[in-house]
Amino acid sequence: MAEITAALVKELRERTGEGMMDCKKALTKAGGDIEKAIDDMRASGAIKAAKKAGNVAAEGAIAIKDDGKAAVLLEVNSQTDFLALQDDFKAFVTASVEKAFNDKLTDVAPLIEAQEEARLALVSKVGENVNIRRLVRVEGDVVGTYLHGNKIGVAVVLKGGDVELAKDVAMHVAASNPEFLLPSEVSAEAIEREKGVFLTLNEDKMKGKPAEIVEKMIAGRITKFLAEASLVEQAFVKNPEVTVGALVKKAGAEIVSFTYFKVGEGIEKKEDNFAEEVAAQLAAAQKQ
Repeated sequence: MAEITAALVKELRERTGEGMMDCKKALTKAGGDIEKAIDDMRASGAIKAAKKAGNVAAEGAIAIKDDGKAAVLLEVNSQTDFLALQDDFKAFVTASVEKAFNDKLTDVAPLIEAQEEARLALVSKVGENVNIRRLVRVEGDVVGTYLHGNKIGVAVVLKGGDVELAKDVAMHVAASNPEFLLPSEVSAEAIEREKGVFLTLNEDKMKGKPAEIVEKMIAGRITKFLAEASLVEQAFVKNPEVTVGALVKKAGAEIVSFTYFKVGEGIEKKEDNFAEEVAAQLAAAQKQ
Protein backbone atom coordinates (compact mmCIF):
# COMPACT_ATOMS: atom_id res chain seq x y z
CA MET A 1 0.00 0.00 0.00
CA ALA A 2 1.41 3.37 -1.04
CA GLU A 3 1.82 6.05 1.62
CA ILE A 4 -1.13 8.45 1.74
CA THR A 5 0.81 11.71 1.62
CA ALA A 6 -0.59 15.23 1.78
CA ALA A 7 0.64 15.78 -1.79
CA LEU A 8 -1.30 12.72 -3.00
CA VAL A 9 -4.46 13.90 -1.27
CA LYS A 10 -3.99 17.38 -2.75
CA GLU A 11 -3.58 15.94 -6.27
CA LEU A 12 -6.76 13.88 -5.98
CA ARG A 13 -8.64 16.90 -4.66
CA GLU A 14 -7.49 19.02 -7.60
CA ARG A 15 -8.46 16.30 -10.10
CA THR A 16 -11.89 15.57 -8.67
CA GLY A 17 -12.99 18.72 -6.82
CA GLU A 18 -13.80 16.64 -3.75
CA GLY A 19 -12.99 17.62 -0.17
CA MET A 20 -9.68 16.75 1.49
CA MET A 21 -11.31 14.35 3.93
CA ASP A 22 -13.16 12.51 1.16
CA CYS A 23 -10.02 12.28 -0.96
CA LYS A 24 -8.02 10.82 1.89
CA LYS A 25 -10.76 8.28 2.56
CA ALA A 26 -10.88 7.29 -1.14
CA LEU A 27 -7.10 6.92 -1.32
CA THR A 28 -6.99 4.79 1.82
CA LYS A 29 -9.69 2.52 0.42
CA ALA A 30 -7.80 2.28 -2.90
CA GLY A 31 -4.49 1.44 -1.21
CA GLY A 32 -2.93 4.72 -2.31
CA ASP A 33 -3.68 4.15 -6.01
CA ILE A 34 -4.94 7.51 -7.23
CA GLU A 35 -6.39 6.19 -10.49
CA LYS A 36 -8.34 3.50 -8.66
CA ALA A 37 -9.53 6.10 -6.16
CA ILE A 38 -10.87 8.22 -9.03
CA ASP A 39 -12.61 5.20 -10.58
CA ASP A 40 -14.15 4.29 -7.22
CA MET A 41 -15.36 7.86 -6.72
CA ARG A 42 -16.92 7.91 -10.17
CA ALA A 43 -18.61 4.59 -9.53
CA SER A 44 -20.08 5.82 -6.23
CA GLY A 45 -21.31 9.10 -7.75
CA ALA A 46 -18.96 11.18 -5.62
CA ILE A 47 -17.50 13.13 -8.53
CA LYS A 48 -20.96 13.87 -9.87
CA ALA A 49 -21.79 15.16 -6.41
CA ALA A 50 -18.59 17.20 -6.33
CA LYS A 51 -19.69 19.10 -9.41
CA LYS A 52 -22.70 20.20 -7.40
CA ALA A 53 -20.51 21.44 -4.56
CA GLY A 54 -20.09 24.88 -6.10
CA ASN A 55 -23.84 25.45 -6.12
CA VAL A 56 -25.04 27.62 -3.26
CA ALA A 57 -27.20 25.68 -0.80
CA ALA A 58 -29.07 28.28 1.24
CA GLU A 59 -32.44 26.57 1.67
CA GLY A 60 -33.01 23.40 3.67
CA ALA A 61 -34.26 22.52 7.12
CA ILE A 62 -33.65 22.83 10.83
CA ALA A 63 -34.05 19.64 12.85
CA ILE A 64 -34.22 19.15 16.62
CA LYS A 65 -33.86 16.13 18.87
CA ASP A 66 -34.29 16.47 22.64
CA ASP A 67 -35.20 14.55 25.77
CA GLY A 68 -35.86 17.31 28.30
CA LYS A 69 -32.28 17.30 29.57
CA ALA A 70 -30.35 17.73 26.33
CA ALA A 71 -31.06 18.86 22.79
CA VAL A 72 -29.36 19.00 19.41
CA LEU A 73 -30.15 21.65 16.82
CA LEU A 74 -29.03 20.82 13.30
CA GLU A 75 -29.11 22.73 10.01
CA VAL A 76 -28.94 20.86 6.71
CA ASN A 77 -28.96 22.93 3.54
CA SER A 78 -30.29 22.29 0.05
CA GLN A 79 -30.34 24.49 -3.04
CA THR A 80 -34.12 24.68 -3.28
CA ASP A 81 -36.97 24.74 -0.82
CA PHE A 82 -38.69 22.14 -2.99
CA LEU A 83 -36.05 19.53 -2.13
CA ALA A 84 -36.31 20.39 1.57
CA LEU A 85 -39.90 19.15 1.48
CA GLN A 86 -39.11 15.82 -0.20
CA ASP A 87 -39.02 12.51 1.66
CA ASP A 88 -35.43 11.62 0.65
CA PHE A 89 -34.10 14.88 2.07
CA LYS A 90 -36.25 14.60 5.20
CA ALA A 91 -34.98 11.07 5.82
CA PHE A 92 -31.37 12.24 5.53
CA VAL A 93 -31.99 15.10 7.96
CA THR A 94 -33.74 12.84 10.45
CA ALA A 95 -30.96 10.24 10.33
CA SER A 96 -28.36 12.98 10.78
CA VAL A 97 -29.97 14.61 13.81
CA GLU A 98 -30.63 11.19 15.41
CA LYS A 99 -26.96 10.28 15.04
CA ALA A 100 -25.77 13.63 16.36
CA PHE A 101 -28.00 13.28 19.42
CA ASN A 102 -27.30 9.61 20.14
CA ASP A 103 -23.53 10.07 19.73
CA LYS A 104 -23.62 13.22 21.89
CA LEU A 105 -21.79 15.21 19.22
CA THR A 106 -20.90 18.80 20.05
CA ASP A 107 -19.13 19.59 16.77
CA VAL A 108 -20.41 19.27 13.21
CA ALA A 109 -17.20 17.79 11.72
CA PRO A 110 -17.68 14.20 12.99
CA LEU A 111 -21.27 14.22 11.77
CA ILE A 112 -20.24 15.44 8.32
CA GLU A 113 -17.69 12.64 8.12
CA ALA A 114 -20.13 9.98 9.33
CA GLN A 115 -22.90 11.06 6.96
CA GLU A 116 -20.77 11.76 3.89
CA GLU A 117 -21.58 8.53 2.06
CA ALA A 118 -25.30 9.07 2.59
CA ARG A 119 -24.98 12.72 1.55
CA LEU A 120 -23.20 11.81 -1.69
CA ALA A 121 -25.87 9.23 -2.49
CA LEU A 122 -28.58 11.83 -1.90
CA VAL A 123 -26.84 14.46 -4.05
CA SER A 124 -26.39 11.96 -6.87
CA LYS A 125 -30.06 10.98 -6.68
CA VAL A 126 -31.67 14.42 -6.44
CA GLY A 127 -29.19 16.46 -8.52
CA GLU A 128 -28.83 19.22 -5.92
CA ASN A 129 -26.07 20.19 -3.55
CA VAL A 130 -26.80 19.19 0.06
CA ASN A 131 -24.67 20.24 3.04
CA ILE A 132 -24.71 19.54 6.75
CA ARG A 133 -23.91 23.05 7.91
CA ARG A 134 -23.91 23.35 11.70
CA LEU A 135 -25.08 21.80 14.95
CA VAL A 136 -25.27 22.78 18.59
CA ARG A 137 -25.81 20.49 21.57
CA VAL A 138 -27.10 21.95 24.83
CA GLU A 139 -27.60 20.27 28.18
CA GLY A 140 -29.02 21.40 31.49
CA ASP A 141 -31.45 21.01 34.36
CA VAL A 142 -34.42 21.61 32.03
CA VAL A 143 -34.26 21.83 28.24
CA GLY A 144 -37.17 22.82 26.03
CA THR A 145 -37.30 23.25 22.26
CA TYR A 146 -39.51 24.72 19.57
CA LEU A 147 -39.48 24.08 15.82
CA HIS A 148 -41.33 26.51 13.57
CA GLY A 149 -42.07 24.52 10.42
CA ASN A 150 -38.65 23.39 9.28
CA LYS A 151 -37.12 26.87 9.07
CA ILE A 152 -36.54 28.08 12.64
CA GLY A 153 -35.43 26.04 15.63
CA VAL A 154 -34.81 27.12 19.22
CA ALA A 155 -33.49 25.38 22.33
CA VAL A 156 -33.77 26.94 25.79
CA VAL A 157 -31.96 25.78 28.92
CA LEU A 158 -33.50 26.59 32.31
CA LYS A 159 -32.37 26.19 35.88
CA GLY A 160 -35.55 25.12 37.63
CA GLY A 161 -39.00 25.25 36.11
CA ASP A 162 -40.23 22.56 33.74
CA VAL A 163 -40.09 21.54 30.09
CA GLU A 164 -43.38 23.25 29.23
CA LEU A 165 -42.05 26.58 30.51
CA ALA A 166 -38.83 26.08 28.54
CA LYS A 167 -40.90 25.33 25.42
CA ASP A 168 -42.92 28.51 25.92
CA VAL A 169 -39.74 30.56 26.16
CA ALA A 170 -38.34 28.79 23.09
CA MET A 171 -41.50 29.66 21.14
CA HIS A 172 -41.09 33.29 22.20
CA VAL A 173 -37.46 33.29 21.03
CA ALA A 174 -38.53 31.88 17.65
CA ALA A 175 -41.01 34.75 17.27
CA SER A 176 -38.82 37.61 18.49
CA ASN A 177 -35.21 36.48 17.86
CA PRO A 178 -33.57 38.45 20.71
CA GLU A 179 -29.89 39.26 20.31
CA PHE A 180 -29.00 38.88 23.99
CA LEU A 181 -30.22 37.12 27.12
CA LEU A 182 -29.69 39.99 29.59
CA PRO A 183 -29.41 43.79 29.20
CA SER A 184 -25.98 43.57 30.82
CA GLU A 185 -24.81 41.38 27.93
CA VAL A 186 -25.54 44.02 25.29
CA SER A 187 -22.17 45.15 23.98
CA ALA A 188 -20.94 48.72 24.10
CA GLU A 189 -20.56 48.57 20.31
CA ALA A 190 -24.23 47.64 19.89
CA ILE A 191 -25.30 50.49 22.15
CA GLU A 192 -23.12 53.00 20.29
CA ARG A 193 -24.47 51.76 16.97
CA GLU A 194 -28.05 52.19 18.17
CA LYS A 195 -27.23 55.65 19.52
CA GLY A 196 -25.80 56.66 16.15
CA VAL A 197 -28.89 55.44 14.30
CA PHE A 198 -31.16 57.28 16.72
CA LEU A 199 -29.22 60.55 16.34
CA THR A 200 -29.29 60.30 12.55
CA LEU A 201 -33.02 59.61 12.39
CA ASN A 202 -33.89 62.36 14.88
CA GLU A 203 -31.44 65.04 13.81
CA ASP A 204 -34.18 67.58 12.99
CA LYS A 205 -36.04 66.96 16.25
CA MET A 206 -32.93 67.66 18.30
CA LYS A 207 -31.95 70.92 16.66
CA GLY A 208 -32.08 73.78 19.14
CA LYS A 209 -32.83 71.57 22.13
CA PRO A 210 -30.70 71.90 25.32
CA ALA A 211 -27.97 69.28 25.74
CA GLU A 212 -29.64 67.80 28.82
CA ILE A 213 -32.88 67.21 26.89
CA VAL A 214 -30.97 65.54 24.07
CA GLU A 215 -29.23 63.29 26.60
CA LYS A 216 -32.58 62.28 28.11
CA MET A 217 -33.94 61.47 24.66
CA ILE A 218 -30.90 59.31 23.92
CA ALA A 219 -31.11 57.60 27.32
CA GLY A 220 -34.78 56.82 26.73
CA ARG A 221 -34.03 55.26 23.37
CA ILE A 222 -31.18 53.18 24.78
CA THR A 223 -33.39 51.91 27.62
CA LYS A 224 -35.98 50.87 25.05
CA PHE A 225 -33.30 49.26 22.89
CA LEU A 226 -31.97 47.20 25.81
CA ALA A 227 -35.49 45.92 26.47
CA GLU A 228 -36.04 45.08 22.80
CA ALA A 229 -32.68 43.34 22.38
CA SER A 230 -32.57 41.24 25.57
CA LEU A 231 -34.81 38.22 26.07
CA VAL A 232 -35.64 38.71 29.75
CA GLU A 233 -36.91 42.27 29.15
CA GLN A 234 -39.15 41.45 26.18
CA ALA A 235 -42.92 41.28 26.55
CA PHE A 236 -43.93 37.62 26.46
CA VAL A 237 -45.69 36.79 23.17
CA LYS A 238 -48.49 34.85 24.87
CA ASN A 239 -49.10 37.57 27.44
CA PRO A 240 -47.63 41.01 26.64
CA GLU A 241 -48.53 42.20 30.15
CA VAL A 242 -45.57 40.29 31.56
CA THR A 243 -41.92 40.13 30.53
CA VAL A 244 -40.21 36.83 29.78
CA GLY A 245 -37.94 37.39 32.77
CA ALA A 246 -40.89 37.91 35.11
CA LEU A 247 -42.67 34.85 33.72
CA VAL A 248 -39.69 32.63 34.38
CA LYS A 249 -38.97 34.14 37.79
CA LYS A 250 -42.57 33.56 38.91
CA ALA A 251 -42.08 29.86 38.13
CA GLY A 252 -38.99 29.80 40.33
CA ALA A 253 -36.70 29.35 37.35
CA GLU A 254 -33.85 31.09 35.58
CA ILE A 255 -32.91 31.17 31.90
CA VAL A 256 -29.41 29.79 31.46
CA SER A 257 -29.14 30.08 27.68
CA PHE A 258 -31.00 30.05 24.39
CA THR A 259 -29.93 28.96 20.91
CA TYR A 260 -31.63 30.17 17.73
CA PHE A 261 -31.18 28.62 14.28
CA LYS A 262 -32.74 29.90 11.07
CA VAL A 263 -32.25 28.21 7.72
CA GLY A 264 -29.73 29.99 5.51
CA GLU A 265 -28.73 32.52 8.17
CA GLY A 266 -25.54 34.25 7.02
CA ILE A 267 -25.33 32.44 3.68
CA GLU A 268 -24.97 34.74 0.71
CA LYS A 269 -27.52 33.61 -1.84
CA LYS A 270 -26.83 33.90 -5.53
CA GLU A 271 -29.18 36.35 -7.21
CA ASP A 272 -30.08 35.16 -10.69
CA ASN A 273 -30.35 37.85 -13.38
CA PHE A 274 -32.46 36.41 -16.19
CA ALA A 275 -31.81 39.31 -18.59
CA GLU A 276 -28.05 38.98 -18.18
CA GLU A 277 -28.26 35.21 -18.63
CA VAL A 278 -30.21 35.57 -21.92
CA ALA A 279 -27.83 38.27 -23.18
CA ALA A 280 -24.83 36.02 -22.42
CA GLN A 281 -26.40 33.11 -24.26
CA LEU A 282 -27.16 35.30 -27.32
CA ALA A 283 -23.61 36.65 -27.35
CA ALA A 284 -22.21 33.13 -27.18
CA ALA A 285 -24.47 32.00 -30.05
CA GLN A 286 -23.35 34.89 -32.27
CA LYS A 287 -19.70 33.90 -31.83
CA GLN A 288 -20.35 30.40 -33.11
